[in-house]
Amino acid sequence: MQPMAGAAAEWAAAQVAEVRDHPRGRMALLSRTYHGPVGRAPRHLPFRRAAVSFMHWQIERGVLNPPDADPPGSRWWRKVNDRLLLDGCEAMARSGGLRGEPSSPAIDLWSAFISAPTPWSWYRAHNASIVSAYLDNRALAELEPAAERFFLNVVLLRVLYAHALVAAPRLSLGRFAVLGRAVGDPRLGMAGIFLSLGRVLPDRYPPDENLRDYLVTEHGLGRFLDYDVIQPRLRELYEWSALELGLPGLRDLIRDGSPIYAWPYEERHVWVSGRASLPVRVLRRATSPR
Repeated sequence: MQPMAGAAAEWAAAQVAEVRDHPRGRMALLSRTYHGPVGRAPRHLPFRRAAVSFMHWQIERGVLNPPDADPPGSRWWRKVNDRLLLDGCEAMARSGGLRGEPSSPAIDLWSAFISAPTPWSWYRAHNASIVSAYLDNRALAELEPAAERFFLNVVLLRVLYAHALVAAPRLSLGRFAVLGRAVGDPRLGMAGIFLSLGRVLPDRYPPDENLRDYLVTEHGLGRFLDYDVIQPRLRELYEWSALELGLPGLRDLIRDGSPIYAWPYEERHVWVSGRASLPVRVLRRATSPR
């Protein structure tokens, strides 16, 4: 990490600018933020697992490729990743003594995580950056292919649900709430089920099949998680997350229990699963928050 000088936001912006067109450089910068301003932050390092997992599949899909690559990356995904890097770098710089006006509401949450690293404080900071980027870049999301726009909603509901596992286990798992904190802990491998997303999104960007083809071939576990566990509690999940993150605009990304981020409400049928088997219906009832 280069010596820090100037305002925290300006220093962070310079770090991100250096790696903007270098996906592996983005990954390296993300990793360095978990080492802190002096290169040693043992309480923060365990949380790097989930952060790296979240970025790894972005790189593998090609969404972070520079605009002149073949194929080029996604303008939307690059902006969202920029926000995550900027917020993490700026908070780390502030912990190293730099000051200045925070560039994002998420900075205070990242600073809280740095001061007291816990699964709850990590999810609050991470998801505040992600949701802020979603809200700021809705126009770019509208330019994505239809299949990609569908999966942008899947990514969002997954990261919100992972946070709720730790901070609101009754909401996320109903009678199995006691398992929530262990299953969602970003320091443990289980959290990768929700944050790696390698079994959810198409392997490459942009998607080369229509959405119906992807839905037909979706992995069984992912389909069960998205449609039978998360979907029935989406309205409560988005409401809770909006309050938890202090981002009321999140409420505008769902309507009548159907995600509508860059997705037409008229096509809400894609969020409805077919008739569930008896074991699925039993498990759905057991994990209900009511």
